[in-house]
Amino acid sequence: MTGEPRWRYRKPQSPSARGGSLLVASGIGLSRIAGLLREMVTSRVLGLSLAADAFAAAARIPNLLQNLLGEGVLSASFVPVYSQMLEADDEADANRVAGAVGALLLIVTGIAVLVLVLAARPITRVLALGLQGERFELAVDFTQIMAVGVGFLVMSAWCLGILNSHRHFFLPYAAPVIWNLAQVVALLFIWWRDWALEDAARGLAIAVTVGGALQLLVQLPTVQRLARGMRFRPDNWHPNVREIRRRFTPAVLGRGVVQISAYLDLILATFLAAGALSALFKAQMLYTLPVSLFAMSVAAAELPEMSRLVDDPTALVARTRRSLDRIAFWMLLASFVMIAAGDLLVGVLFQGGEFDGTDGVLVWFILGVYALGLPAIGASRLLQNTCYAVGDTRGPARIAAVRVAIAAVIGVLFMFPLDHVVVGPDGLVGDGFGFAPLDEGIRSLGGPVRLGAVGLAVGSAIGAWVELTLLATLVRRTVPDLGDPRASLLGPARAAAVAFVVTAAVKLGVDPLPLLVEAVICGAIAVATYAIVCFRMGVRDADLLLRPARRLIWR
Repeated sequence: MTGEPRWRYRKPQSPSARGGSLLVASGIGLSRIAGLLREMVTSRVLGLSLAADAFAAAARIPNLLQNLLGEGVLSASFVPVYSQMLEADDEADANRVAGAVGALLLIVTGIAVLVLVLAARPITRVLALGLQGERFELAVDFTQIMAVGVGFLVMSAWCLGILNSHRHFFLPYAAPVIWNLAQVVALLFIWWRDWALEDAARGLAIAVTVGGALQLLVQLPTVQRLARGMRFRPDNWHPNVREIRRRFTPAVLGRGVVQISAYLDLILATFLAAGALSALFKAQMLYTLPVSLFAMSVAAAELPEMSRLVDDPTALVARTRRSLDRIAFWMLLASFVMIAAGDLLVGVLFQGGEFDGTDGVLVWFILGVYALGLPAIGASRLLQNTCYAVGDTRGPARIAAVRVAIAAVIGVLFMFPLDHVVVGPDGLVGDGFGFAPLDEGIRSLGGPVRLGAVGLAVGSAIGAWVELTLLATLVRRTVPDLGDPRASLLGPARAAAVAFVVTAAVKLGVDPLPLLVEAVICGAIAVATYAIVCFRMGVRDADLLLRPARRLIWR
């Protein structure tokens, strides 16, 4: 025996800029497909009913905990420090820090979950202010059930931070597939057994908790293998733990501001007509799909690499510019497709059972307005991570606060007047005008679909562009050679305008065809037109879409 350890830490090798993001995107893509499948089944089981509204409200309340302590905060505070320690080949110390952060997070999360369960009623009263009667009671019940599951998801985010820092990108982003599948299985069983709507929503809440435990368990073995010897032991005096805590607080405040925005939307939507909450939830799920696939994937994969390049400004600028170009190409594509053909997408995914055509119009309108802010949201995700890589977590937090304030003010100005607009069989019909909520009797009445939730999307889109402008200014102070990050959007924006006109014309021509056929034809024309125009303009990422077609033609 030589006394050599049986296992040695291997320093992770730097992936290409595209390799890491492709792995993240692949994992996110699978989880989002599973999420779409879950939401398709949910729509058919719950529709836009009172139980669906209560579930949507309850799902947002425990998610406050996940978003405050989860992936975003750990990416800002833990991942840069842990990545730099791994780069320095200090395995034992890095594992000590990872264990200390995990122990601290476990304690904080446990206390928060306990408070959420015990004080669900007053918390729901505050965060879902407009809910009354049965909707409120159901929301309290569902919040208590799902709080435990969200605790598991917070610890899953800690696993994600460790795995990303070791450049294991696929597993943590694909793990939510299990979470979604647990809900799909439960929904199919509920549908088969024909449960009442309230019982169906309660069964779905239980599946959320079970799925959260499964998502954590599937990552733990790999975490234990990569961070061998790690112990869950608080170590508040370690200098790197103190540095993570220093970054953690502003990051939590920043996430808190973002969450205030999400909960302002939730609170405000409870003052709108029935169906607004679940329609917002569905539209947000669709518009966050490209954010996750094409912006978060790039930003998440680049964060460990940018953290390792803080002493090499030239390499940091090159890496940031290339990532901005890639995000701009994909986000502009997603944005114009959602605006031009979002009705077809919503119809194919959700229409059926309790969800009818007028419900689809509301979700499409919300989705289309959200999509106007997509390019700004995508670029902002990368610029935030650039700030985190250089150790600035306060600047993005302050800017997020400005965005929240602007989105809330504009949302309130638009939402109540739009709640007087009804989606009818012959188009949009106004039944009055006002800047105050409709009577509770009208709001609780199931039936007429109203556009109030679109006003919240207007505020979100405008706030997103303000945030990008302020972040661009902030980053140029730290990384002056980067130039204006918004310049990356110009080329793809021109191509998107041309492709929008072509797609709209094709959509008018194929109108009598079945919905699925229309969606396939319009989607193919939209993507092909955008890719060709981008290629002619010299946008590099267009080659990714055109290369398979060229190989097929020249075979």
